[in-house]
Amino acid sequence: MAGSLREIQAKIASTKKTSQITGAMQMVSASKLTRSEQAAKDFQIYASKIRQITTDLLHSELINGSSNPMLDARPVRKTGYIVITSDKGLVGGYNSTILKAVLDMIKRDHDSEDEYAIISIGGTGSDFFKARNMNVAFELRGLEDQPSFEQVGKIISKAVGMYQNELFDELYVCYNHHVNSLSSEVRVEQMLPIADLDPNESEGHVLTKFELEPDRDTILDQLLPQYAESLIYGAIVDAKTAEHAAGMTAMQTATDNAKNVINDLTIQYNRARQAAITQELLKLLVVQVHLNRLEYLLLN
Repeated sequence: MAGSLREIQAKIASTKKTSQITGAMQMVSASKLTRSEQAAKDFQIYASKIRQITTDLLHSELINGSSNPMLDARPVRKTGYIVITSDKGLVGGYNSTILKAVLDMIKRDHDSEDEYAIISIGGTGSDFFKARNMNVAFELRGLEDQPSFEQVGKIISKAVGMYQNELFDELYVCYNHHVNSLSSEVRVEQMLPIADLDPNESEGHVLTKFELEPDRDTILDQLLPQYAESLIYGAIVDAKTAEHAAGMTAMQTATDNAKNVINDLTIQYNRARQAAITQELLKLLVVQVHLNRLEYLLLN
C-alpha cells in the first residue's frame, strides 16, 4: 500500500509539472494571438487602400471586360494551391482540418499529379504531402510568429510569377481563417486570376481625373501582381492568427485536463491513505486482542 501511495504522489507531482508547462504555453500563445490580431488589423488598412486604387484604375475593365492576363480566366490545364499550415504541433486540430480539406479537394478535382502543384507554407503540410508523394513545387518552413512580407515575399512572388508564366492557370490559397479565439474555418480562396474586384466599389473613377506617370497600363502591370501578393500575404497573416488561437485553446484544454487528473489522483490518494490507515488500525486491534488473550492465560 505504501508503494501505491508513493506511485500516486509521483503521478500528482508529474502532472502538476505538466500543467505548469501547458499553462505557461497557453499564456505565450495568448500573447502571440494578441499581437497577431493587431497585425491583421493593421494589414487590413493597407489592403483596403490598395484594393481601392486597383478598383479605381480598373473601373472600365471591370464593367466592359479586360484583356489583362491577371484578370482574365483562361482554360485550366493546371491548378496551383498555396497551403498554409504550422511548422510545429500542439495546435489541436489546426493542421489536420486544413490538410484533410485540401486532400479531399485534390482527390475530387484532379485525376493526376500533372493537373496541380502545391506551394506549401509550413513544415507540417510539407511533410504531409511529401509522405504521400504529392506534387510539392516549393515549400517555406520556419515562418516567424509575426511574419513580415519580406520573409514570405519570395515564395509569394514565385507563385504569382508561375501564374504569369502559365505554369499553372489558376491559383488558390488554402488556410484556416481566424474567426475568434475559440474557432476557425477552412477557406479556399481564388487568388488568380483576380476575380474579387467590384466596380461598384470605385469612388467615382477618381484616378481618371489625374495624369498618370509613366502610364496607366504600365502602372497596372506593376500594381496587379502586387495586389495579388497582398491578398496572399493577408491570408498568411490570417492563418497565423488562427494558429496562435488554436495553440492557446489546445494548451488551455491540456491545462484543464491536467487539473482534472490531479483532482482525480488526489481523491484516489486520500482513499488509498484512508484505507492504509484503517488497515494499520485493524492490525493494531488484532495485536491488542492477542495481547489481552495472552494476559488472560497467564493470569489463570
